[in-house]
Amino acid sequence: MPTHAEKVTFPGSQGLLAARLDRPAGPPVAYALFAHCFTCTKDIFAASRIAAELAEQGIAVLRFDFTGLGSSEGEFANTNFSSNTEDLRHAADWLRLHHRAPQLLIGHSLGGAAVLAAAADIPEVSAVATIGAPADVAHVTHLFDGSLDDILAAGEARVELAGRGFTIRRSFIDDLQRHRISDAVAVLPAALLVLHSPQDATVSFDNATAIYAAARQPKSFVTIDHADHLLSHRADAVFAARMIAGWAMRYIADESGAAPVPKASDQVVVAETTQGAFLNHVVAGDHRFLADEPVSIGGFDAGPSPYDFLATALGACTSMTLRMYADRKHLPLDRVIVEVSHAKVHADDCFECTEGRVGQVDRFERRIRLEGTLSDDDRRRLLEIADKCPVHRTLEASSVIVTRLIDR
Repeated sequence: MPTHAEKVTFPGSQGLLAARLDRPAGPPVAYALFAHCFTCTKDIFAASRIAAELAEQGIAVLRFDFTGLGSSEGEFANTNFSSNTEDLRHAADWLRLHHRAPQLLIGHSLGGAAVLAAAADIPEVSAVATIGAPADVAHVTHLFDGSLDDILAAGEARVELAGRGFTIRRSFIDDLQRHRISDAVAVLPAALLVLHSPQDATVSFDNATAIYAAARQPKSFVTIDHADHLLSHRADAVFAARMIAGWAMRYIADESGAAPVPKASDQVVVAETTQGAFLNHVVAGDHRFLADEPVSIGGFDAGPSPYDFLATALGACTSMTLRMYADRKHLPLDRVIVEVSHAKVHADDCFECTEGRVGQVDRFERRIRLEGTLSDDDRRRLLEIADKCPVHRTLEASSVIVTRLIDR
């Protein structure tokens, strides 16, 4: 499904927070809130990949930079774990006001601990997923072990994390000590999915087992084998996103308002989804997909337009016809690629039109690429065969369309 993204801002604990809302083309099934890892931003690869994948599955995702990070306002030195959870509540409030409250919370690393702590304050949440999350938020202090004594003695110190300098204050350390994630997990008012890599060198795997052990049912555990802490490999991030999407569908309510997909009562069945002006379910045998119109004329662009389907039929039929002929004649045809475009033109401007055509006519332009060690004669013959494609003949011939009303 096509997706859209928009930049938004909303008030946080110490100023405006910069955010990005990734949405499916049509009305979302549900909204999710994503919390990034410690000192990361909303644009870290894992966050962007997971948000995009969930949007393709119909779930809109709001991801934002915590106070003092990325493009958000405020001073990082003035933040702590409590301010992070407050930012999450502000994000949920913004979604509730402008769209719908999040049913799904997703947190990566320390962001995972934050969503566990904040879930009880967002009543609409029915599912929480953590990725590489620590069971104890004080775990993060190991990142600045070499400066911990200086922070405690002087009240603050400059530390380097992931190649960037950050001021860490004693108030940050003290705030971490006040939070017990295990207590929040034990009373979590939502289903829990724990994702973790056994090879995670930043937050060890025993953190995941501790979170899982502390949680009540329903709870699930998925290992992301061989992944690093940041899910920097695309395949790992995509795997995590698909696991989250598939799992969450069991616990979130469909808020899209879509009418159910109809049964396959005929060769092709098309029925309105009741979402927007043009979005339709299409059922062709065992296949289910969407038809829509572009945004420019009032659709969501959530699926091909009717003329896109018509051009698709011509292109697919052409390719299949050429393949059947080439295989039967043992021609060295490796691959067929067909490009099709459609336009309405006036008959006077259509050089390819037969005589007698008047007014507007439909003109399909078909461009065929033949790959393989074909001779010139082979290529000429295949071009002739393309015109014998059944859909080509149907489009060129006069068709009969019979329409009747049926009982409800």
